[in-house]
Amino acid sequence: MKEFMLIFSGPDYSHHLSPDENQAQFGKWYAWVEELKKKGLYKEGRPLSPNGGKTIKGKEPVVTDGPFAESKEIVGGYFIIEVATMDEAVAIAKHCPDFELDGKVEIREVMTM
Repeated sequence: MKEFMLIFSGPDYSHHLSPDENQAQFGKWYAWVEELKKKGLYKEGRPLSPNGGKTIKGKEPVVTDGPFAESKEIVGGYFIIEVATMDEAVAIAKHCPDFELDGKVEIREVMTM
């Protein structure tokens, strides 16, 4: 078995959904996680704080504020799943609840060190 990271990007819910819609969307996420747990595929996952962070880049590293939730798209969180192949990871990712909100999922195999 291999581990894959699903990285979720999409709109900030607070800018696009009413409180009731927001709660309903989170309900879809909780149901998806529970389904993956029951199948033994879900290892871990966490949402990322919408309060921004820091970006460091350059040959002589420069630190800037960001990313910001005001941007068009934010990385909202990640899952680590355990499956045999990338194709299986893709099949799981296709059930992400945020696709209906133009969300996207990046899938990366996690290297064993």
